[in-house]
Amino acid sequence: MARGKVYIIGAGPGDWELITVKGLSRIKQADIILYDFLASDDLLRFAKKNARFICCGKADGLHLLEQPQINKLLYKYAKQGLSVARLKGGDPLVFSRGIEEAIYLKNKGIDFEIIQGITSAFGAPESFGIPLTRKGKYSSVAVLTGRKSNGEKLDAPKCDTLVYLMAVANINNVVKAILDSGRNKSTPCAFIEKGTTPQERVVLGRLSDIVNLVKERKVRSPAVFVVGEVVNYGKKILNDKFK
Repeated sequence: MARGKVYIIGAGPGDWELITVKGLSRIKQADIILYDFLASDDLLRFAKKNARFICCGKADGLHLLEQPQINKLLYKYAKQGLSVARLKGGDPLVFSRGIEEAIYLKNKGIDFEIIQGITSAFGAPESFGIPLTRKGKYSSVAVLTGRKSNGEKLDAPKCDTLVYLMAVANINNVVKAILDSGRNKSTPCAFIEKGTTPQERVVLGRLSDIVNLVKERKVRSPAVFVVGEVVNYGKKILNDKFK
């Protein structure tokens, strides 16, 4: 029997064209594709005709398959000598459980490869012309989670730019953590909803009013929350999108 292999692939931030050439190549070759909601459906049309698709869910708060089940399926199909594509939104190792899958497969003696993707933490802001750094002015950026399952206090380091994923439902506590760290209420910020897709939308505000704006504009996941003066560059570069 041929030796199976698992490819843990980052699908990018939403626009299917932002996947890597290598990632797309492995999708085309795969016998089995286990995919998440955040990975564009458009990528599945590149699969070969007899490929099997398994939807794992993995949207915010909705898991069709729990992580142990996914791990076992990856092992099962690779053990059968099949080429398995594990297609995950963004980058498979940035606020994703790709590392758990890799460790599981390693311990089971299964061959695997991690194929990087563009994380929405970078792709979504850039789609609106928001840089995360600028030479000589803003030199540090932190990518953070907007929620912690263990109830620990949220992080808000003293970086020039903060980028939070999974922050919509917990925006009150996110803003509180940022303000408690000493940041001014007038600091510009933006929520970028469904970044890089045709449905992308940006909601601009300041730390003083973003909580109310999230409710008024009905911001929904997936959305990236960017905090810092860099938000102002987006206004200048892509003014038509902010009207």
